[in-house]
Amino acid sequence: MRPQWSPLWGLYWREIVRTFRNPFVLLITVVQPFMWLAFFGSSFSEAPASTLEGIFGASNYIQFLLPGVLSTSMLTVGMFGSMSTIQDKRFGFMKRILITPTSKGTVFLTKALGSASRGLVQFPVMVAAALVFGVPFHLSPLQWAAWVGALMLLAIGFCSLFLAITARATDWQTPGVVSNFITMPLMFSSAALFGAKYFPPWMVAISDVNPITFSALLGRSFVLGTTTHWVYLGYLAIFAGLMLAIGFVVSSRWLRVE
Repeated sequence: MRPQWSPLWGLYWREIVRTFRNPFVLLITVVQPFMWLAFFGSSFSEAPASTLEGIFGASNYIQFLLPGVLSTSMLTVGMFGSMSTIQDKRFGFMKRILITPTSKGTVFLTKALGSASRGLVQFPVMVAAALVFGVPFHLSPLQWAAWVGALMLLAIGFCSLFLAITARATDWQTPGVVSNFITMPLMFSSAALFGAKYFPPWMVAISDVNPITFSALLGRSFVLGTTTHWVYLGYLAIFAGLMLAIGFVVSSRWLRVE
């Protein structure tokens, strides 16, 4: 059997190159979370520091919000990954790839890893924007690496989920419909935008198993200098591994090409 590592690397590199050859998609990928930080984060700019400390545990809401915005933006990355797959189907690229010894599972892996890598482009931009808004960073190299790793695991998990759901899809509208159905419940039932201590019990139950919460809380502990629960990184690794396995199986069996 021919090894799949060579086509895996080649197709992954194609995904990375496509990211930087499409400045519009790259711009949207960066600007969307920045707008969240600028507009939503500034909504509490005139609130007294004592009020912010009592509600968010931070004197600057943007400091609290940054890890959450970076975490929720990984949902959008998943949608772009599934749209890229549909584009490859509609323009015949997928058919040309699959007549070679490259497996459907390999195609899925390159899409998931490529989309997740694309999402990390937001990280340095958002950190730089937060510095402009007055957010200080006192992270160790280990904390920086763990934060990036957590976001990468979250992105891989959601990209795999979107790709599995849309494996048979050939309609451009499908990723958007799936995104609208998934994004809002996951975003607002997490601790990304607000602390879960004020949630009703049923939302707390969802937040406690929501991977966005794990990523947001881990990154927030680094930014705010609070106690870090490293187990969150393990939960995210389990989420990413499970979604990768499901997506690989689904794509291997049901990835459809027009």
